[in-house]
Amino acid sequence: MAPKLSKLEYQIMEVLWAGGESSIRDILESLPGKRKAAYTTIQTTVYRMEAKGVIRRVKKVANFHVFAATISRDNAQRRLIDDLLALLGGRSQPLMAHLIDTGKLTLEDVKEAERTLRRLSKEKES
Repeated sequence: MAPKLSKLEYQIMEVLWAGGESSIRDILESLPGKRKAAYTTIQTTVYRMEAKGVIRRVKKVANFHVFAATISRDNAQRRLIDDLLALLGGRSQPLMAHLIDTGKLTLEDVKEAERTLRRLSKEKES
């Protein structure tokens, strides 16, 4: 399972997943929002993420390093969702109710979930 990521770490991972290999400066410039963290904050966070094993240095160019993700977006999202469900006592119903109430769960999402449940059910029967 992927290590737990903070909000800033997740934003850095999004930059790496979307753009591939990036330097700390590239990451900083690609972060969303008007109020960006300081270069040193991103640098410290990147080095911590490297220690966690979620990113790695792929090369050195002049006096800076280039980093790449070592975990997939899917693995990170699964960890995030598992953590959220754990906070909800393992129950998915409150999450589903919230998604419905806010209009973030579409009929197509429900149909896709039904198809996945049917496929998983058939796989278990085999």
